[in-house]
Formats: sequence, structure tokens, C-alpha cells
Amino acid sequence: MFTNEEGEAAVKTAREIIEKHVKGEEIENIPLPKKFDAKGGVFVTLNKYPSGDLRGCIGYPEPVFSLKKAIPQAAVSATQDPRFFPLGPKELDEITVEVTLLTPPEDVEFDDPFELPEKIECGRDGLIISKGPYSGLLLPQVPVEHGWNVEQFLDHTCLKAGLIPDAWRKGECSVKSFQGYIFAESEPRGEVKKKEIG
Repeated sequence: MFTNEEGEAAVKTAREIIEKHVKGEEIENIPLPKKFDAKGGVFVTLNKYPSGDLRGCIGYPEPVFSLKKAIPQAAVSATQDPRFFPLGPKELDEITVEVTLLTPPEDVEFDDPFELPEKIECGRDGLIISKGPYSGLLLPQVPVEHGWNVEQFLDHTCLKAGLIPDAWRKGECSVKSFQGYIFAESEPRGEVKKKEIG
């Protein structure tokens, strides 16, 4: 569980790192709450303002780094999301910064893959679907933003992994779920609020 103050610190740190990186300025260590010494998964998302269109989203689903390390690294990487051109200085006034702090992913247990929709809740769960070398992740807020039901959420996570949409129905994929605490700017450099999904 993360407090509003901790979420605000995460977003403001990500914003400062992004600003300095894009402007080519030296990035110094930015103090974060003690809680961020712990390892955790995190994603930094950049959205165009006011349209809300995605401009970049990169992160770490597994708790392999401390949040003090993972947040700055994800923030820099989000400015260079390979799906888009690198973020330019003129865009800094036109984006909002969002940080999703993740719980550790856990296996979704199932005997029959058709049980999966009953074990996943849109707006609560994020998904990681893997098969062999292929893996795809979608954050908990994604199906709500797109109006998907659980089966569509599973389909799109398979697509993100480079698999056919209904690969999950064949029972050959591993499925993990996680939850996220989402904090976002209300406008560029604006007030940071916890984002409720749904």
C-alpha cells in the first residue's frame, strides 16, 4: 500500500528525471521516501495532454531493483519508448507523468484455461502472459481505458506478447496477475492524485 504522499514523491521524481534527461542536464540522486529502498515493480507512463493519448510507457514488472533505482530508470526509458520518436524538450509542457507502483506478479492457477476470465478482474488486475520466449504485459488501467471485458483483456495481452489473440484459450501460456497503485499529474507539472480505475 502506498500513501498519497509517497505517490506524489514518485511522480515528482519521475517528472524531474524526465525534464533533466530530455534537456541534457546532469541527473543527480533525488531523495525518495525510505519505503522506496525496497524492491518493487514500477511503470512510468507519459500521456499527451489534454488528449490522454499514450506517448511512452516503460517499466519493470518484477521487483528486481529498489524503487529508488527503478523509478529513475523507467522515467528515462519512457522518454525513449521504441514505439515513438524520443521525447523532445518542446513536449515537456504537453505531457502528463503517471507512475504505477506494482505488487509482485503471482501465478493465476487454473486447470482449464476457460476458467481464467473468472479469476481476473478488469480494473483490479494487470496481466503478464508468457509462452516460451514470448511475454506481454498490460497494466490494470488498460482494459478500463479501452472498455474491454476480461476475455478481450486476455486477447490483447496475448497480442502484446506477439502471440495469436486466443493463445490463452489453448492452455499453453502461463498467466500472472498483479495490482497497481496509480498516481498521476492532473495536468503538466500539476497536482498529483491517486488514480482510481473504473
